[in-house]
Amino acid sequence: MNSFQEPSPWPGSPGLERADRWKLRSETLRVGRLPLLMGIINVTPDSFADGGRFLDPAAAIEHGLQLAAQGADILDVGGQSTRPYSTPVEADEELRRVMPVVGPLCEKTPVPVSIDTSKAVVAREAIAAGAQIVNDVTALTGDPAMIELAATSGVGVCAMHMLGNPETMQENPTYDDVVQEVSDFLRARRDVLTAAGIEPARIALDPGIGFGKTTEHNLALLSEAWRLHSLGCPIVVGHSRKGFIGRVLDDNEADRTAGTIGVALSLARQGVQILRVHDVGPVRQAMLLFAETGGLG
Repeated sequence: MNSFQEPSPWPGSPGLERADRWKLRSETLRVGRLPLLMGIINVTPDSFADGGRFLDPAAAIEHGLQLAAQGADILDVGGQSTRPYSTPVEADEELRRVMPVVGPLCEKTPVPVSIDTSKAVVAREAIAAGAQIVNDVTALTGDPAMIELAATSGVGVCAMHMLGNPETMQENPTYDDVVQEVSDFLRARRDVLTAAGIEPARIALDPGIGFGKTTEHNLALLSEAWRLHSLGCPIVVGHSRKGFIGRVLDDNEADRTAGTIGVALSLARQGVQILRVHDVGPVRQAMLLFAETGGLG
């Protein structure tokens, strides 16, 4: 095991051990038998699952408080959609969307707040307002100032794999071995971040379900997520309500909550540490019953 995290055993382990904590700016999250849940708060007009529902700051704050009450361990606030074929927004607009939400949530709940952004100026303002995590879909490659900001601020960092960018990522994504190639990318980014001064214990890694992957690629990553424990960092998976669920069900109009739960149980069985989901209450309830009835060994 490398030096990135102290390992802990997990049910069903095929010989690997997993990181069991994620150090944030002023606290440390610890992972027990069940994954931690990162509740999604999209302050956008065009996110694929709930675009427009929480564009009003008051609605977004109330939604965040509801997610916290349902058992969210992290609240992830984002002001720019990263759905396939979406276009980026200017930093001023992103700030206008998220800043009226981040500060009040940090004040109203002890649940740590994450800012979902690839812009350093947005991350800086959110951190000043109390955000504990920067969740960057570009793995801190989208803005040259982001790595230094993360290193000097001491926030927790989530670095995600994406093939291309949201405007191009679904144009014939191709891999020889998607699990190995994503793992290699995440390992390389982990090493770049630590070399730049980001403490290893503050780094989490995300395979980027739906970000430059076909349904088959997504399913391969989800069924072999346990392999990513070899990276020595907490693994974050954001599969919630994504299009591959409708394709597997052969019903693109289906309510994807049940499919989201099914994948969550598989990921829990594989020891994945953090699940980024819209439906915190149902996922948490399902995992509790899954654990209590022997699903985790």
